Amino acid sequence: MTHWAILSGINGNLPAYEAVLVDLKRLRCEVEALYILGDLVGPHSQCEALVQRVRQPRKHELTPQVCIGWWEEQCFNLHGMGNDPEATELLKQTGTDGVERLWKSVSRQTVQWLKSLDFGFFELDCLLIHGSTVGCHDRLTPETPPMQLLDRLLRADAKTLFCGRSGLTFHLQIPEGAVTSTVATLDAPAQTMTQTVRDRQVVGVGSVGKEPGKATYTLYSPYTNAVSFRTVRYGAQGKGFGWQLTDKK
Repeated sequence: MTHWAILSGINGNLPAYEAVLVDLKRLRCEVEALYILGDLVGPHSQCEALVQRVRQPRKHELTPQVCIGWWEEQCFNLHGMGNDPEATELLKQTGTDGVERLWKSVSRQTVQWLKSLDFGFFELDCLLIHGSTVGCHDRLTPETPPMQLLDRLLRADAKTLFCGRSGLTFHLQIPEGAVTSTVATLDAPAQTMTQTVRDRQVVGVGSVGKEPGKATYTLYSPYTNAVSFRTVRYGAQGKGFGWQLTDKK
């Protein structure tokens, strides 16, 4: 049975990425595709080395499919390639120190490569994206209202949405049902529409580099719809490799 390995939030943490690659080699199942759903880079001194590692996989390693995330968008802004040249969102969240660290961590040449990446991927009936089709900033969590989750799924006409913005691992299922909406205008009677929706799900894929010594990522079987979350411990904080499994079909 083959799987997809789905990562996000590496944030320039090269040791964490290496630990996940080692874990993938230890799996008893075949991995046919490797996705990185944004936040490949971040305010980390090893960003350049990580990007080169991702762009130049070793023999018998999968070539990662990478899309942009929130940190990539902040890089675009800092280099005058984004929609917010003042980097107001970055300043608000990290302060001037964070802006300076990000500027020093990611070269303009790397930013130009990042700019060439896709916004997301649509494979089979699955959307793989950092936030959602609303934007990289869209943070979906287990506390997100079900109607908002359904909206994100319907926008892309996806059965499964994999996202990485929150850095959390979660698996939320929305059962088949009907959605009724009413549209009212000033010059016409209200119109009611009912739409039947099939079973859908939203999966938070975890974060590889956010927590030192602990990387989390997701395995997905597109043939059985099975989702599992893996936790890899590495470095001084971790003693070997561990995993947690959640089977959802």
